[in-house]
Amino acid sequence: MSKQKKIIHVDMDAFYVSVEIRDNPELRDKPVAVGGRSDRRGVLSTCNYIARQFGVSSAMPTSLALKKCPNLIVVPGRMNVYQEVSQTIRQVFKRFTDKIEPLSLDEAYLDVTDCSLHRGSATLIAEQIRQEIYDATGLTASAGIAPIKFLAKIASDQNKPNGQFTITPSEVLPFIKTMPLKKIPGVGKVTAEKLSHLGLNLGVDIQNSNESFLSQHFGKYGHVLWNRCQGIDNREVEVSRVRKSIGVERTFDQDISDIEILFNVLSVKLLPELTKRCEKKVVNRQLTKLGVKVKFSDFQQTTKEQKYQRIDETILRQLLCDALERGKGKAVRLLGVHVGLSDQEDEKHQLDLGF
Repeated sequence: MSKQKKIIHVDMDAFYVSVEIRDNPELRDKPVAVGGRSDRRGVLSTCNYIARQFGVSSAMPTSLALKKCPNLIVVPGRMNVYQEVSQTIRQVFKRFTDKIEPLSLDEAYLDVTDCSLHRGSATLIAEQIRQEIYDATGLTASAGIAPIKFLAKIASDQNKPNGQFTITPSEVLPFIKTMPLKKIPGVGKVTAEKLSHLGLNLGVDIQNSNESFLSQHFGKYGHVLWNRCQGIDNREVEVSRVRKSIGVERTFDQDISDIEILFNVLSVKLLPELTKRCEKKVVNRQLTKLGVKVKFSDFQQTTKEQKYQRIDETILRQLLCDALERGKGKAVRLLGVHVGLSDQEDEKHQLDLGF
């Protein structure tokens, strides 16, 4: 009989902005955000909890954030510093387990099933991890502890900032019963609204539904929703994660309506950078698709993709035209291009970067 899994999801608290406040103590106790641009056309990467009290949030346009919080201090990001701090945090994780699945610079899953510290108490192990992160970096982290991955991630948000929450095996189903479905990773705004329209708002609503009904309305994801609300999540903590895509995008100083200018940006700015990134980061992987992302002047965005096995400017131009049609004449503030990659390495094929 296999051991009951003990999974910890560690999530740093407002990571980028916390690093900036740590390195600039004069920012403490003030509303602070990272990202944006001086001309207010940028978008925030993150903000501290003081700023959030004013309604400011990550991915919010700088102009809107400053309207909500006129005293907001916006500082530029320093990705090299964040990467260095992230490596320090990773070294802390390695003291407890070698089963680490990084999700980003500031969060990761840890499987501590076989960790013997604290007599195997995942709750106490998480407390020690958070303390050692603070000792090493001066930054706080929150943690969620559960026997399955998706609940560990939800739990890490329960007592933020600088807190943790444990869901024991016997508490899994009772916790899910009262859990808002919008908290399930993968349930975005559109899916949450569709669920609510069907009278499904809490985990218990899914439990009292049936799998075929969910599959009828949500396809394959209906099966995922059903399993999650039965407390089923058999995914392992993946020590190595395969990159699924590579992309590059650009936010413009002024909104662009002229399609010829957009074509020029695609050809001269984005495609060379995309090719360069592919050459640097991908070996022995096949392309599976090409895609174009457009964000319009009203911040609505759309993505058009097509299965294709090499970078092709003609295909990307057509995808751009299709995406622009969805905007019905709206100007463009951001343009991006990306490629999808096969799941496995293939020694017989080299990545085709030809145009």
